[in-house]
Amino acid sequence: MQKQCKWLEPDFLAEKLTEIWGIDGLIWLDGDGSKLGKKAILGVDPVQQICCHGVPSDINAKNPFNELRKLGSGHWTGWLSYEAGAWIEPKNSWKPSNMSILWVAKHDPVFKLDLQRKELWIEGNDKERFKIFLNFIEQLNQVDNSKKAKRQITIKKEYKGIDINSWTWSTDIEIYAQQVEKIKDLIKKGDIFQANLSTHCIANLPKEYSILELYKKLRKACPAPFSGLVVANGEAQGQAILSSSPERFLRKSNSGKVETRPIKGTRPRHKEVIKDLDNAADLICSSKDRAENIMIVDILRNDLGKVCTPGSINVTQLVGLESYQQVHHLTSVVEGLLDNNQTWVDLIEACWPGGSISGAPKIRACQRLNELEIGSRGPYCGSLIHMDWDGTLDSNLLIRTVILNGKTIKVHGGCGIVADSIPSNEAEELKWKLLPILKALE
Repeated sequence: MQKQCKWLEPDFLAEKLTEIWGIDGLIWLDGDGSKLGKKAILGVDPVQQICCHGVPSDINAKNPFNELRKLGSGHWTGWLSYEAGAWIEPKNSWKPSNMSILWVAKHDPVFKLDLQRKELWIEGNDKERFKIFLNFIEQLNQVDNSKKAKRQITIKKEYKGIDINSWTWSTDIEIYAQQVEKIKDLIKKGDIFQANLSTHCIANLPKEYSILELYKKLRKACPAPFSGLVVANGEAQGQAILSSSPERFLRKSNSGKVETRPIKGTRPRHKEVIKDLDNAADLICSSKDRAENIMIVDILRNDLGKVCTPGSINVTQLVGLESYQQVHHLTSVVEGLLDNNQTWVDLIEACWPGGSISGAPKIRACQRLNELEIGSRGPYCGSLIHMDWDGTLDSNLLIRTVILNGKTIKVHGGCGIVADSIPSNEAEELKWKLLPILKALE
């Protein structure tokens, strides 16, 4: 069932939906209004959910990929954590995480928004629930035209943000630079070729806060095409991810066409046009950043080759410049055709974890990162996964992502390290990536 409704801004709709059905179980797949980020999806009150914890050595732990294979038809959304890699390479060391390895929920109905055309649709299979939610949206639209103009909700001042001085860093900049040197030594010895070294900062949530208001702060300051908010419930109650990711991990159409969009190479935006153009030109001309990007393209071509039809894999964009509100990036696009004998879960498993957030060779890089990084990554560098009614899969890489767990809030950042990386420059790049997020949450 499908019905077009009068347009409502997504933040207004999210606010009103959670007033009735609560925030637990909310999904908000968001975009920045660009060609890649022109769609948004909202859903509340999931009808089914699946949650997995732990790694293979833990009691009662379940293989998240096997659980994904059990999903029935419907509209499913959730996250898969970086440490799901333990189920692919159990002989490696993986740090335990207190976040769910997998949380996915089925919503029926959902609201779909075209951010460019300002179109809103409700879609669902359950007739009774469809009728309830349709009645809800029609009541919202009974407001007269003079009040409609005020419907876009602003950030509420009564909810406190996170003071930028309240964050505690797991690794300070000096230590991070030393870790970069260690990775460079490993590269020099031929142990690895590249590794995406990350760190994180953590803070306590204020007594009075709103997940929805925090996300609205983030999306206003750091809009991105593959952003979103997922608030878990059930076994994962108290956990949430708020993402402003610019990077698509994997997309599979219902015809089997596969696309991945790896990002490597970053420069900050600048308010002055000339300096901003200089930063973009510096990125495009950087042999280090280009080499890093091409290396990740090769990893993904290899990963897709495990499950795609031979001869179908093509690089349709190599090291292209893409500019966002806070940073410039280099992005490549790799496409293929999924083999008829392979499923969307096989596709994710073959490419897990993402090449752009691990390294090369991938498994060896993961080993070295586990030795250097303090604490688990959890959903960071994992993926926000969306399976639509028609079997279309889309997913991002959870970079530029805020993680809530109980009373704490955590933000990770990372940089790709190669042979000619300059430790001080990598530490500076880390600031370019993290500071806009931390400032947005104030």
